[in-house]
Amino acid sequence: MMPFLIALQFLTTFPIQLKEMPSKQQNGQSLLFYPLIGLMIGAILFAIASLLHALPIILLSSLILVVWIWLTGGLHLDGLADTADAWVGGFGDKERTLAIMKDPSCGPIGVLSLIILCLIKWSAIYVLIEQQHYSALILFPILGRLAPLFLFLTTQYVREKGLGSSIAEFIPKTVAVMVFVLCLLASAYFSWVGIFTAMIFMVTLIYLRRKFMQRIGGITGDTVGASVEICETVSVFSFVLLIFYLPISWI
Repeated sequence: MMPFLIALQFLTTFPIQLKEMPSKQQNGQSLLFYPLIGLMIGAILFAIASLLHALPIILLSSLILVVWIWLTGGLHLDGLADTADAWVGGFGDKERTLAIMKDPSCGPIGVLSLIILCLIKWSAIYVLIEQQHYSALILFPILGRLAPLFLFLTTQYVREKGLGSSIAEFIPKTVAVMVFVLCLLASAYFSWVGIFTAMIFMVTLIYLRRKFMQRIGGITGDTVGASVEICETVSVFSFVLLIFYLPISWI
């Protein structure tokens, strides 16, 4: 249970107390449980939408977004802000980009990126609730937490110390690939809308990886966190668009 508890403690605000310091191997194994944590987050969001569906849509969508952020402690949003600041302030230089990502302060570009992302996500949630696609809220946190699996499997971790380095070194690659593929295939539960959303998710993830490789030659904890947020938002936004543009028989 230790790898699961590590993932739960790291990715959520649940009050988890580890009885001992985890080993590097356990840190690596914890990555396998990231999609399960996404499933738990999604299930909570689905439960809120289902139980409180009588609320005004604007209020319910705001509540869901706030709970979504609260459950993760804003961890990935912090990574997004740091990455956005570094990408603009780094001027294309690897070392400068990495140095800015280490800076705990948040610049104007970071703040702007958070506002834009939350606005898009809130708008998409609003439409989902309006169309009564409550169960789709389970899908997006899962897809978002597949991003770390993909990136750690395919991309070098550029920092030598920290949790990310032990994950990159000890991730069980074969099992991780199986978990990734099975979770991605689960998108088919939502028919063609889910399948196309998964395809857009993959294109987004591959594009992000390419940009990370071009700028810093790999990934950091911040870029992984940014990927989670971007992939979640692109997925929920794509799902909403597909609802309106795919034939009714495909939904």
